[in-house]
Amino acid sequence: MNAATLSAFFITIATAAWLVWRSARRTKPLTATGLFFGNRDLGFVAVGCGLIFANINTTSFIGENELTFTNNMSVMAWGVTSVVVMMAVAEFILPIYLKTGISTTPDFLEMRYDRQTKTFVSLIFLLNYIVNLLPSVLYGAAVALEGLFDVSELTGIGYWPTIWLLVAVMGALGTLFSVRGGLKGMTVSGTMLGLAMFTGGLLLPYFALRHLGAGSWQTGLETVLTTETYRLNAVGGKHDAIPFGTIFTGMLLVNLYYWSTEQYIVQQALGSRDLASCQKGMALAGLGKLVLPLLLNVPGIVAAHIYGTLPHSASVFSTLIRDVAPPVYTGFMAALLAGASLTTFVAGINSSATLYVLNLRKGAPGGMRTARRFEVLLCAGAVCIAPFIHFTQGGLYTWLQKVGALFSVPIFTIMVVGFFTRRVPALAAKAGLAFFIACYALSQFVVDVGIHFLHVLAILFLATVLLMLAIGKWRPREAPFVLQWNNLVEVTPWKWRYLAMGGLIALVIGLYLLFSPFGLAK
Repeated sequence: MNAATLSAFFITIATAAWLVWRSARRTKPLTATGLFFGNRDLGFVAVGCGLIFANINTTSFIGENELTFTNNMSVMAWGVTSVVVMMAVAEFILPIYLKTGISTTPDFLEMRYDRQTKTFVSLIFLLNYIVNLLPSVLYGAAVALEGLFDVSELTGIGYWPTIWLLVAVMGALGTLFSVRGGLKGMTVSGTMLGLAMFTGGLLLPYFALRHLGAGSWQTGLETVLTTETYRLNAVGGKHDAIPFGTIFTGMLLVNLYYWSTEQYIVQQALGSRDLASCQKGMALAGLGKLVLPLLLNVPGIVAAHIYGTLPHSASVFSTLIRDVAPPVYTGFMAALLAGASLTTFVAGINSSATLYVLNLRKGAPGGMRTARRFEVLLCAGAVCIAPFIHFTQGGLYTWLQKVGALFSVPIFTIMVVGFFTRRVPALAAKAGLAFFIACYALSQFVVDVGIHFLHVLAILFLATVLLMLAIGKWRPREAPFVLQWNNLVEVTPWKWRYLAMGGLIALVIGLYLLFSPFGLAK
């Protein structure tokens, strides 16, 4: 292991930890509002960086680059098309959340349906976090660090025990960070990661192209642009990682759920000091999503030209960094990957504690103490599950999205019906959740229906909406639902939001034209 790599890694980690500790000490969370929402005083930079780094982690780096390495640029759809959804959420959904003063997205479901629906959905959220989100983040971080530092060879304990060790270390650090710093500490780290990512982090494509071109990045770029150009096509076909049609069916639903309903994402927005800061932060995060293909997708394309194939495709991102980058940069990127994973892990831990304390244990004594104990137990569960992701099929990122949809889109479905109807009862929400979850689980894990899982999501969404509307006709609410306003912050919209939306959507279209048969994929 290179000494310069290790030194750069530990210096970067130590510097970041000191800055976060210093900030967290000045703003130590003494209340639930401080711990969970940063005292509702976050500016747009903190909100934007918090959103994007709660969204991306080592799983994103490893999983998306793996799919571009083995396939093509079609996987960029997950991030790029979400920008359009983010703008819609900032305009129509987040103002409702801030105006009603809710603390969690299930709070809206209690207002719209009943307490039982809120409890049921809170449990679904927690189950998703403990079996899917948190373990995958820990596992992705462990795989990346093992690939960069070859820890198994250094310790001599073998690959499988090394993954366990790294998962446990990352889990312990994440829990300590969450318990000590809360959301405020996490936004500080997210801002630092943002600066590091969009400065030094974007040098990776340059190093990869220079390696491919035997010292000349221009030669490497020419190779990528003239050889196997089908890899540059983001308009996915039927057999590609992301068929283009799925962007308008299940992917649209998953992205709408994620940016409007996912608790650990929405919680970043709920910490805004006002609606304008919230909308600016969402626009800033959207701009970041359009830059991220340079780190999440392009390295995988260049790696395909360098290696052709690898025994373990999931290791392509770590292998590329180790082989093409200077030792100091490798250590810096390792620290960046660890930090990105910790940020998402802390976001998930913090939001899980929010759901548990405010939704399931509301009114119980010792709220802060209960939250911290729950975070420790949740971390222990995630650490025990994470190493077994090694045995999943179809790639880490695909598995993460497929399993996550089991929990996410059913919740989004009842949210949509709740927003746009007034007399659909709580019975319909419960029946809709049970129907959607059961049918989707059967179609993905029991019976092979021969349809892409994103199309299955769209079909079940429509079927569940029709089922809920039918129940609403059969047994409607006695009185129509009316939203009650209780805003805790200023809710005047950002006056330049439409200009920002138009610019971001134009950039989305431009990226798709660039990575298409009309552009680079000729």
